[in-house]
Amino acid sequence: TKRIITDLFDFGGFPEPYLAKDRQLLRRFHNERSERLIKEDIRDTEKISDLSLLQVLAELLPTKVGSLLSLNSLQEDLGVTYKTIAHWTETLERFYYHFKIHPYNSSAIKSLRKQPKIYMWDWSQVEDRAARFENMVASHLLKTTHLLYDFFGHKAVLYFIRDLEGREVDFLVTINNKPWFSVEVKQSSKELSSHLKYFGKKLKIPFQYQVIGDMNVADYIHDGIRVISAAKFLSGLA
Repeated sequence: TKRIITDLFDFGGFPEPYLAKDRQLLRRFHNERSERLIKEDIRDTEKISDLSLLQVLAELLPTKVGSLLSLNSLQEDLGVTYKTIAHWTETLERFYYHFKIHPYNSSAIKSLRKQPKIYMWDWSQVEDRAARFENMVASHLLKTTHLLYDFFGHKAVLYFIRDLEGREVDFLVTINNKPWFSVEVKQSSKELSSHLKYFGKKLKIPFQYQVIGDMNVADYIHDGIRVISAAKFLSGLA
């Protein structure tokens, strides 16, 4: 399992680069996928006047992984209108380039209401290792909520939690809009997240996990929070 998780982290979840486990092939895969997406798929179906700027946006989005998605900031970076940048990001999302996770809204907390966070379908293109690890966990959690919804019929949704004071937990999975379990992702730190504890009590979250990138971390529970390695956590997901 540890080897599988390491390979997934390095090469992503797309079959060709994952099975080849070759970094040169991975770089070519990134280039070819981007070329096909922008200059063939989107060009042939969408009315995009400046494909070169759309390409710049596609190259910029992996640097935004795990952060609040600010269309105003992207608009300034690319020098286009707000309406244009909104259309472009929506187009890339429809073509499965990235996905968004929205903040959980609850009367129990003064929650952030609008800005989502962004993650890539191919997390191997994210350079920052901490952001890539968070992205990999996000993708697995999204897959789980889709399975719960599509196959089992549960109204499962993936959110993140952030309040107006800036406290944040990476992920929250809900069933029928009720918190089921929350997840904080850490590459190496085993120190319990104070925000995980805070929101766990505030929102009465039944299960809480702190998922560590270190594959050899001990599996234990402290203050109601289960500290667990990514290998064990991800292998336990549906």
